Amino acid sequence: MRYHFAMDDDDVALRNLTYRQFVELGHAPTVHDIAAVTGATPDDVWASWRRLHDDHALVLQSHTREIRMANPFSAVPTAYRVFADDRWWYANCAWDAFGVCAALHVDGRIEASCADCGDPITVHVRDERPDDEGLLFHCVVPAGRWWDDIVFT
Repeated sequence: MRYHFAMDDDDVALRNLTYRQFVELGHAPTVHDIAAVTGATPDDVWASWRRLHDDHALVLQSHTREIRMANPFSAVPTAYRVFADDRWWYANCAWDAFGVCAALHVDGRIEASCADCGDPITVHVRDERPDDEGLLFHCVVPAGRWWDDIVFT
């Protein structure tokens, strides 16, 4: 599959600011949050976010003007919680849970449950490595199909 990237340097700058604001605020920024920082209109921020969404640089809620995912961060509660940088974060999946620690460049604790049996799983990440390297990560959907329905994936 070949992608056509519509974002320009301004979109990339807005994406970077959006991610920084997500980390600073501890939750997904709103179009009004970003507009206040940039001086852009909320409609301009939304248009940029739509282009970023179309280019898979973030994921928007389907029926609102809100962010759903700014990988590895989830803007909605999930089964993958990460304690890192002295606060709790939600990740989109097990893989992204490790990505939260990597994105913040900190150690952390991941809390989830086994998708097969439901048993709780806690993994500590120290010095960029999990304390239990025997766990397996299984993807039901092949990677090449993730963006067919990224929220389900």
